[in-house]
Amino acid sequence: MALTMLNELLIEDPSPPLLLCQLGKTAQLDALNYQSCFMQGVFAHFPEILFIHRTYNPRGKVLYTFLVDGPRVQLEGHLARAVYFAIPAKEDAEGLAQMLQVFKKFNPAWERVCTILVDPHFLLLPTLAMEFPTAEVLLSAFHICKFFQGKFYQLSLEQPVERVLLTSLQSTMCSATAGNLRKLYTLLSTCIPPAQLPELHSHWLLNDRIWLAHRWRSRAESSHYFQGLEVTAHVLSQFFGTTPSVEKGMTALFRYLQQNSGGKASFSLGLSPPNNHPPSEGSPESPKVEQLVEACIQYSLNAICTGPAAQLCLGELAVVQKSTHLIGSGSEKVNIQILEDTHRVQPQTPASCSCYFNQAFRLPCRHILTMLSARRQVLQPDMLPAEWTAGCASSLGDVVGSRWSETLDKHLAVALLTEEVGQLLQHCSQEEFERRYSTLRELADSWIGPYEQVQL
Repeated sequence: MALTMLNELLIEDPSPPLLLCQLGKTAQLDALNYQSCFMQGVFAHFPEILFIHRTYNPRGKVLYTFLVDGPRVQLEGHLARAVYFAIPAKEDAEGLAQMLQVFKKFNPAWERVCTILVDPHFLLLPTLAMEFPTAEVLLSAFHICKFFQGKFYQLSLEQPVERVLLTSLQSTMCSATAGNLRKLYTLLSTCIPPAQLPELHSHWLLNDRIWLAHRWRSRAESSHYFQGLEVTAHVLSQFFGTTPSVEKGMTALFRYLQQNSGGKASFSLGLSPPNNHPPSEGSPESPKVEQLVEACIQYSLNAICTGPAAQLCLGELAVVQKSTHLIGSGSEKVNIQILEDTHRVQPQTPASCSCYFNQAFRLPCRHILTMLSARRQVLQPDMLPAEWTAGCASSLGDVVGSRWSETLDKHLAVALLTEEVGQLLQHCSQEEFERRYSTLRELADSWIGPYEQVQL
């Protein structure tokens, strides 16, 4: 039979995997779904972000490889992040739907998938959206990079221009800040002939939603990430993409997986489960762990909140990342101080804080996000009101406008002025400080009266 080699190989597997095959009229392998017990366990732990890579063989059959992605995934080894292999009978809507339904049947954690990363040539997006209705489908940074590289070679540019573009692309992918992406976009607009520029889809560089899924990585982590995916794509192409026989290609790939299963030994959850007790104030946290925790919070914000809510909360998180904060726990509430006035956080759901941002918008503020970061937790859907949940508000003005008031406008104006005055007083000479303080003293007394002391 056509599956003799596959059967013999799978007998050697110590734990029985999932293997569903469909044979065609010529007894050749027509469709396949494969997942080992280890793969199933990895996906159950890291289901939030699913990376889909496709490999074609000379017969026109396509191998779908599902990999887990995101800041929580700390797996070493080629293909260690692979959690599913599938070959649909046909690469159309019906074939893809059948393949995804089998995947969902054997992986209950599919409901927790928040983001799916695909390549630019993936055309069956409606089918993907139908099978994963709560997930956001985005282009992956890796596939965009490969797309640009291919286009640079196809355009037959002059060697110096091609070299500059490839170097800039590599540098930008390893540090995908908004400024670097804008510089690369401008460089493409300058170096590529206008008639050929539309082929590059350079507007992808300005889609911040795409790069939020990649930007949390440092330059070194980005380089390691791209190198790992490059090796993964090469291995898949070497075993499956070069042989017309699906059976021989998959047998060689499975044998490679068995011989290179060292990734299992380095499998770890990356983050400890949520804890009801925060770490003690003096306990040191490694920068790596803090970075992972904050990245997880960022992902949970993007996954749970609507776009405008995530925009506001990410601004609060940016303050947390750049500041020093003190955390003291009480019997029912947690005291958070971020080099400013102390505010009280109510950690029980729905979490609340005494600061004006939380009181006005009912969104997780910098103090709540600091508490989540300290406890190594992420945002949960029941922590914010219904109008801020994903899919409810279409723009920032829709929600903020409904909560805006003259009092809020005045409060924010005064807060900004107070901050500016405070900065000026902190950085002036003693003589200048006394003069300015005297001016403020006179102003306060003239407004409120000398009989009621006003503390400046």
